[in-house]
Amino acid sequence: MRKEMSQVKSCEVEKCAYNMDHKCHTMAITVGDGKCPACDTSMETTKKAGIKEVNAGVGACKVAECRFNDSLECQAEGIDVKMHSEHPECTTFESR
Repeated sequence: MRKEMSQVKSCEVEKCAYNMDHKCHTMAITVGDGKCPACDTSMETTKKAGIKEVNAGVGACKVAECRFNDSLECQAEGIDVKMHSEHPECTTFESR
């Protein structure tokens, strides 16, 4: 069975190296530290990185309490990332 990764639909974290035009341009991100749905891949820098032609997917989600999480894989149709309390966070998160 082949499953497509959930895509990062938008990213509002302007200072992240992978953010260009409100899109995430790395191959995949990791979400969460177990409790908080923070974007663990975000890296603050003035130099841009990633691949312009790529739109990130969610490679792993470590927040087991999210209703979209199945075996640490994101099942949401897509996610949005925004700043929350001074860290980038998946705003698609919904508690079970």
